[in-house]
Amino acid sequence: QVQLAESGGGSVQAGGSLRLSCTTSGLTGRRGCMGWFRQAPGKEREGVAEIDPGGAYYVDSVKGRFTISRDNTKNSLYLQMHTLEPGDTAMYYCGSSQRWCLGMNDAWYDYWGQGTQVTVSS
Repeated sequence: QVQLAESGGGSVQAGGSLRLSCTTSGLTGRRGCMGWFRQAPGKEREGVAEIDPGGAYYVDSVKGRFTISRDNTKNSLYLQMHTLEPGDTAMYYCGSSQRWCLGMNDAWYDYWGQGTQVTVSS
């Protein structure tokens, strides 16, 4: 059974930093795309960052502030977030796909975690 579990969310002031982690279990086979998505109240889920063997990809609003990384030896995915803004407030989800990344399309993903809340106050 595949499981993804996010952690590291919390409440910070604008300009602060957080590091999200996603621990996976049960994933086998080829290492495909893993990514972070977020959903704010009343808004659709949007892609934040993705990573696959070809590289890392970011939505424009987080470029230069967020860094995605993965450690396959620990079956983990990370999102280092700096210079956080109130607009970053959302539930953050990690996802996994057996295929390579395709433009932060959440329909491309096979598995999801339950999410971790990030709240940034001004």
